Amino acid sequence: MAESGGGGRSAQLKHTGLRHGWTTGACATAATKAAYTALLTGAFPDPVTITLPKGQTPAFALEREELTADRAMAAIVKDAGDDPDVTHGALIRATVRALPPGSGVVFRAGPGVGTVTRPGLPLAVGEPAINPVPRQLMRAQVAEVAERHGGTGDVEITVSVDNGEEIARSTWNPRLGILGGLSILGTTGIVVPYSCSAWIDSIRRGVDVARAAGRTHVAGCTGSTSERTVRTAYALPEDALLDMGDFAGAVLTYLRRHPVPRLTLCGGFAKLSKLAAGHLDLHSSRSQVNKPFLATLATSAGADAALATAVSEANTGLAALELCQSQGIRLGNAVAERARDEALRVLRGAPVAVDVICIDRAGAVVGRSEVR
Repeated sequence: MAESGGGGRSAQLKHTGLRHGWTTGACATAATKAAYTALLTGAFPDPVTITLPKGQTPAFALEREELTADRAMAAIVKDAGDDPDVTHGALIRATVRALPPGSGVVFRAGPGVGTVTRPGLPLAVGEPAINPVPRQLMRAQVAEVAERHGGTGDVEITVSVDNGEEIARSTWNPRLGILGGLSILGTTGIVVPYSCSAWIDSIRRGVDVARAAGRTHVAGCTGSTSERTVRTAYALPEDALLDMGDFAGAVLTYLRRHPVPRLTLCGGFAKLSKLAAGHLDLHSSRSQVNKPFLATLATSAGADAALATAVSEANTGLAALELCQSQGIRLGNAVAERARDEALRVLRGAPVAVDVICIDRAGAVVGRSEVR
């Protein structure tokens, strides 16, 4: 499939009908190439084409451009395709200024781009939140432009995002210690619709930050209600709370390689019943509550045949739970215990002790497992 698209328009993915998009890193790279070209030649290439890590060559239209005697700025509107990306439509700017020979490439955080304030991320404290792969892409484009147009390649690149600080409030950045704005992200340059790669990457960075801070207990929470439950139960600091969402598998597989001594999983009963049944993606479109499985757990917890049948025919997971609660059967505990065991299976012997807390929609604890 050709990944190049005129004017930065996203291309349609085969078989899905969905358009992929471009990462903030790809947009910043294209803007950098356009700005540095203008600084050396006096003219902005529009559209500007870059080469991504896997060889794709997308073209991006410039939204804005400015050129003075000592610097050039180019701006590109991010198109995330059909992915529900919070940075879709954001204006990504790169301002390039020539530096004395031997200075190399220096990165700065402009308005709307965050600064790293905690250890554990792939960037040093005090660095602008421009991730390693986008930095590599920008350096490569600077070198290419310098060779083509007679520059030295010694430049300062300031990346900014209009309204980036406001947008960043709806991301993990504040919790990760990235303050002042967004991160410039991307490993391939491409946003795949509904891959949720940015969320999964944030889970991994959350684990990294917790480990760097010396945390020995972290919690994977499916939402704000479960997060409040964990805070009440364990008084964990903010940097020990992982916004797991539906991605239990992402938490577990990353902790398998980067262990923390203890993990608490907390979430709604229905979601965690999916983990108990072996699903690592808990989203309603990708896994369903298995009522016959719940009936089997209810039987193991002491339910008679009539109750087990009622559980297997219940409309929802919570309805099944309520049926059991009405007869004193601790289905919540059974689900929590099986979910813990499934988590341990995924961890494959990594030195991580696990416990699970199930809650209802109001946040009341309806099931718990012991730590194992």
